[in-house]
Amino acid sequence: MMAASWDGSSDPGSQSDDSFLERLHIEPLYDAFVCPLTKQVMRDPVTLENGQTFEREAIEKWFKECRESGRRLLCPLTLQELRSTELNPSMALRNTIEEWTARNEAAQLDMARRSLNMGSPENETLQALKYVQHICRRSRSNKYTVRNAGLIPMIVDMLKSSSRKVRCRALETLRVVVEEDDENKELLAEGDTVRTVVKFLSHELSKEREEAVSLLYELSKSATLCEKIGSINGAILILVGMTSSKSEDLLTVEKADKTLENLEKCESNVRQMAENGRLQPLLTQLLEGPPETKLSMATYLGELVLNNDVKVLVAGTVGSSLINIMKSGNMQSREAALRALNQISSCDPSAKILIEAGILSPLVNDLFAVGPNQLPTRLKEISATILASVVNSGEDFYSIPFGPDHQTLVSEDIVRNLLHLISNTGPAIECKLLQVLVGLTISPTTVLSVVAAIKSSGATISLVQFIEAPQKDLRVASIKLLQNLSPHMGQELADALRGSVGQLGSLIKVISENTGITEEQAAAVGLLADLPERDLGLTRQLLDEGAFVMVISRVIAIRQGEIRGTRFMTPFLEGLVKIVARVTYVLAEEPDAIALCRDHNLAALFIDLLQSNGLDNVQMVSATALENLSQESKNLTRLPEMPSLGFCASVFSCFSKQPVITGLCRLHRGICSLKETFCLYEGQAVLKLVGLLDHTNVIVVEAALAALATLIDDGVDIEQGVAILCEAEGVKPILDVLLEKRTETLRRRAVWAVERLLRTDDIAYEVSGDQNVSTALVDAFQHGDYRTRQTAERALKHVDKIPNFSGIFPNMG
Repeated sequence: MMAASWDGSSDPGSQSDDSFLERLHIEPLYDAFVCPLTKQVMRDPVTLENGQTFEREAIEKWFKECRESGRRLLCPLTLQELRSTELNPSMALRNTIEEWTARNEAAQLDMARRSLNMGSPENETLQALKYVQHICRRSRSNKYTVRNAGLIPMIVDMLKSSSRKVRCRALETLRVVVEEDDENKELLAEGDTVRTVVKFLSHELSKEREEAVSLLYELSKSATLCEKIGSINGAILILVGMTSSKSEDLLTVEKADKTLENLEKCESNVRQMAENGRLQPLLTQLLEGPPETKLSMATYLGELVLNNDVKVLVAGTVGSSLINIMKSGNMQSREAALRALNQISSCDPSAKILIEAGILSPLVNDLFAVGPNQLPTRLKEISATILASVVNSGEDFYSIPFGPDHQTLVSEDIVRNLLHLISNTGPAIECKLLQVLVGLTISPTTVLSVVAAIKSSGATISLVQFIEAPQKDLRVASIKLLQNLSPHMGQELADALRGSVGQLGSLIKVISENTGITEEQAAAVGLLADLPERDLGLTRQLLDEGAFVMVISRVIAIRQGEIRGTRFMTPFLEGLVKIVARVTYVLAEEPDAIALCRDHNLAALFIDLLQSNGLDNVQMVSATALENLSQESKNLTRLPEMPSLGFCASVFSCFSKQPVITGLCRLHRGICSLKETFCLYEGQAVLKLVGLLDHTNVIVVEAALAALATLIDDGVDIEQGVAILCEAEGVKPILDVLLEKRTETLRRRAVWAVERLLRTDDIAYEVSGDQNVSTALVDAFQHGDYRTRQTAERALKHVDKIPNFSGIFPNMG
């Protein structure tokens, strides 16, 4: 009976509670101590009028049930009717029970103490721990007794037991001992006990883990212990991990979460939680805390390394608050807010949230402000960094007004002020502001406004000068900006680079560095590639500085696999090929260009590049370069020298017949080769160009068709050119290009080529039966530009097979 009163369970195979109690040598239990209703030892015995004694709470409950059910008031033991419900306290019995209980508890506690050691049998230790739980639950004062008896350190020692059952029971007992008792909590927190408890958290999916969490939860209710728990390495990290675990018991997850909520009382714990992915406490304190706490949280937020998803969460939660601090706080608060905003603005989605929250106006004000309220240079750099991040988020800043005058970032005075700052601040700010302009010039809706401001302010030369900056980041930003500007102000940039200052040489030096392929090199190549290809002066300077030879070597190295792929490989190769192709635009004016093409067999290189599958721009540029080279072939073809006929030929007619010369080019009727005259036929390029006519990218098709058109252009043997196309099975692909009507430029080129093909009677006869071709030619005649209509008219006259136009096209049969 006694054992059942405090130990409701026992482990299978353990000794019975009765045998354990017998060894405690306690006094026997008297029947008078036990309430007839509860069968438990009474604490507050009361006597009825008939002399029967019960536990007060139990008999009051009996009387209440009798009244509610309408029964007569009876003694529950004798069933005699009672005239009164008066209860008389039995003080003597109560005192006797208390004395008996104290003697028994003292004896039992002494026995428990002797069982709490590593040498005791497992079952005795478990029973002793269960007894400590029992007496602590009976009375809060007993927790004082347990503490004074020195049992808490002994229970802590049980955490080192080799028995998992003992360790679990010890954790459970410690939780009961410290519940609602701050002094016991303080005692337990001494030494390394809390660290030991935390170690149990790493016991994956075990009872120990659950008990350890419950104990830590109780300890965390003490504000003084929160810092202690948080200071243990890994405690907060493990607890945060448990709250997001899908394999944990729900009750364990809840306890871990509540423990973390308690630990939030300590500011250092809040920082740790944020560092380990539990940001909400920090954000809450930043929003709701007192000013000094807000400052502290903002400062720490600026030091955190956040992933992009978290940046979006933070921007949405506290972005507006940080912007308000940035606008109105003191300098220390503004710095903290700026550093935090710098952290969360560095991904596109969070930057867009900040834009919606109104960050542009205070950022621009901070950058342009002068006087006593202006930011120090180190903070202006952060403002410039944030502005660069938000500008590069992809938003359309042409339609985002800010400030009292509803300006935009591409308003002329804003861009002018940015240009002025770029020329009058240090490298760090200059770099970030150049990145701002890079972001504004990526979008087609904003680039023209920036170009207009640069031209009107005469800032081209100053921007070009940054190419020679010693700081790499500054050079990269400058080159990327100039690359974005080059399609819109290419001639101005070419003129500036052709100056004597040396910027062109600096670009060439960057490209020539044998450091793999960097972002700077890709940008430098892109800038040079986009400059006007027919600028003879720039091409001559590139020739004089040996740039083409270096670029050709890098293209060959990439093709041969000597330079491995990086994320900048594709734009780098595209730019290199485009730079090399520049030389093919000035062949007529620059003998050195022809010599370069011959010395390096550029025609063969471009033919090889036609097969760069997946690199549409490389194929397009290569085909265009081959067009330029092929156009020059007729001027470079060397006609053979005919031998002198001599005296005999003047006397005897039989000696006057010219000898037959073999080995001449069918197309150019002279001595041709791919290397010397760039002849596409001799270089066997026709098949490869024909193969590109069914390319999915229209720019590649246009370039390939333009190159093939040089085979049937004026100045060559058109009949032989058509024959060469027929041998390469190129007629049908050209007709297919006409039928597809993909772009106006492509239709114009296709109509021109088809007209040349139809000059051959056999082809004209065959095509005249194809209604689709005739319809395409009629459509070009009706809807094309003036030149296309003229060409289409000639082509229709060649076929003369459209009845509806018999009056317009006279019979040529």
